[in-house]
Amino acid sequence: MSYVPPSTPRNPAFAGSSSFMNTSKQKILVVDDEPAMREVLEMLLQDWGYDVRLASDGVEGEELAQSYDPDIVITDVVMPGVSGLDLLRSLQAGNPDRPVILVTAQGSIDLAVEAMKQGAKDFITKPLDYPKLKAILDAAGRDIELRRESRKLGAQLEKGAGFGGFVGTSKAMREVYELTERLAVTDASAIITGESGTGKELVARTIHTLSGRAHGPFVAINAAAIPESLMESEIFGHEKGAFTGAVGVRAGCFELANRGTVFLDAIAEMPLPLQPKLLRVLEDGRVRRLGGKQEFSFDVRVLAATNRDPRNAVESGNLREDLYYRLNVFTVALPPLRERKGDIPLLTQHFIQEFNRKHNTRVEAMRDEALEMLKSYSWPGNVRELRNVMERAVILARGEWIESAHLPPYILNPGADSTAKIVLPLGVTAAEAEKALIMKTLEKTGNNKAEAARQLGLDVKTIRNKLKSYGID
Repeated sequence: MSYVPPSTPRNPAFAGSSSFMNTSKQKILVVDDEPAMREVLEMLLQDWGYDVRLASDGVEGEELAQSYDPDIVITDVVMPGVSGLDLLRSLQAGNPDRPVILVTAQGSIDLAVEAMKQGAKDFITKPLDYPKLKAILDAAGRDIELRRESRKLGAQLEKGAGFGGFVGTSKAMREVYELTERLAVTDASAIITGESGTGKELVARTIHTLSGRAHGPFVAINAAAIPESLMESEIFGHEKGAFTGAVGVRAGCFELANRGTVFLDAIAEMPLPLQPKLLRVLEDGRVRRLGGKQEFSFDVRVLAATNRDPRNAVESGNLREDLYYRLNVFTVALPPLRERKGDIPLLTQHFIQEFNRKHNTRVEAMRDEALEMLKSYSWPGNVRELRNVMERAVILARGEWIESAHLPPYILNPGADSTAKIVLPLGVTAAEAEKALIMKTLEKTGNNKAEAARQLGLDVKTIRNKLKSYGID
């Protein structure tokens, strides 16, 4: 008996009843032995924006599935020859991720339920419930788009062995990549945590580059690198004559980064008197230069970073709690290199290619012994330290291979690291010993005051004051 369809809705408002829009022109294969049903479904699906092909039985359906490669299949359950259940099994074998939707009469619902157990997406009974069919297709379409995006990201990671400017495929880094990508499509503030050299600014730049603010400025401020006397001017700007040495007008970071992103590095090292002023600016979205009367509105996303535990910084009084909560909508925690050593082979090869281009060398790779030494090292300076080691090794190699001899002595024999020792003669004062310790730690950290302060258990402000007393800039 032929199928007589109910009146078919063609109202555009009905077609848009779901929030999912089929903007990518997904392909649907309809398999049904009743011409009237095929006609109804073809008309509906085309109205809803799909590309449609029709098959009159299961055999033709299998053939079209091969040549047409549909995104979704809608098939009747009861058909002569190859049934809908047989077709489902065949389609599942070729592409288990493709959604298959079954159309069934009331009497064969049990069969449809069994088919769903075997992998069908859903089923709908005759006469067709159009809103339900539309909802099923919308859900299937969203799944398809999500799967496409997931595969695209997977291919990007595999092709580039990383994400954005990062290199590595370890689980810890994949979690960072996922959170970074999710953050990029929002405008939320975040605090990026991690030891010195793990890539906190790179995370911030990646979020900015992938965001809707990518065409706007990215302005970075390092609270540990700017003298306290200049910090307020760097952030808020100043007018001519605002203070001694203010010979002209200077825009602060929020003005400079309008419609873009401000990155506040070493936020836990920011002078305490400045923190409530920063909070006020963030809350109001307006800033006034030092010595000025006019307020400027701005549209800026704020990302902050610290190599300390921000909660500990709050508890120790170095970071205001209200500023912490204003910034910490999300936290991105970067793992130290010693916790992702499986990424070291990829990183070393990446750096070899980078420094071959920079120094016009032709190094191919590292010897296994040298690579194992890198894996055994603790990497207190993380990826930044590894990058420096690799540049040195590429320059020293002069050939195709990096040998163990091309690595620094402290990696070849960590226990005999003379750079990690301080020899003091008898009779030195406590002040002289303190100076020697501070200077040696700064040398070891590449003059990174924030990292030196962390290793010595001091505030970065104390390090700056000590250097000033030594007459060292």
